[in-house]
Amino acid sequence: MHISDGVLPVSVTIGGYIAGAALAAWSARRTESEELPKVAVVTAAFFVASLIHIPLGPTSAHLLMPGLAGALLGPVAFLAISLGLLLQTLLFQFGGLTALGANALMMGLPAVACGWIFQKFKGKTQVGHAIAGGVTGASGTAMAAIFLALLLATGGEDFFGVAKVALLAHVPVIIVEGVVSAFTIGFLFRVKPALLESSFVRHQKTVND
Repeated sequence: MHISDGVLPVSVTIGGYIAGAALAAWSARRTESEELPKVAVVTAAFFVASLIHIPLGPTSAHLLMPGLAGALLGPVAFLAISLGLLLQTLLFQFGGLTALGANALMMGLPAVACGWIFQKFKGKTQVGHAIAGGVTGASGTAMAAIFLALLLATGGEDFFGVAKVALLAHVPVIIVEGVVSAFTIGFLFRVKPALLESSFVRHQKTVND
């Protein structure tokens, strides 16, 4: 799910960069030093997962992980995803430098939203965490796919068909991401529950104290 250079109108490209840079700065400010190892691991997982592409007509599908990244990192997920996208662009030419801002918004915003949703509805049991993880994993991919379709639609009528195919192509990915996220969150709750406490929670504790 990478938008290439030249697809989006100039106004959308510039707006994407401005909004993406602002959110990346906000996300970086929310990053605490003790979180850096977890940020590095999630960034690496996102980077590797997104490299495996399955061609589907004029587009392709692959694991996205915005929901899982959001559940693990909260607001810091935007920074992790932006770094992963930048590395993919520089090393493998996935997407493009001019579309980097739009791509970061497309996957970073759903990640942040899913992080908030996960912390609100995860409950206190392993089953509750697994269900919340599955829902956020599927929701993050669904939101990113909708965002992709909307961005492609700004390219004009020539991209309407591609937008529809891209949206439909990610339906099976949404299901897979939900299952993978549910198992991952459930496993982490059992072996290392501290990893599931994002900066959303730490910030709230600081405010309450």
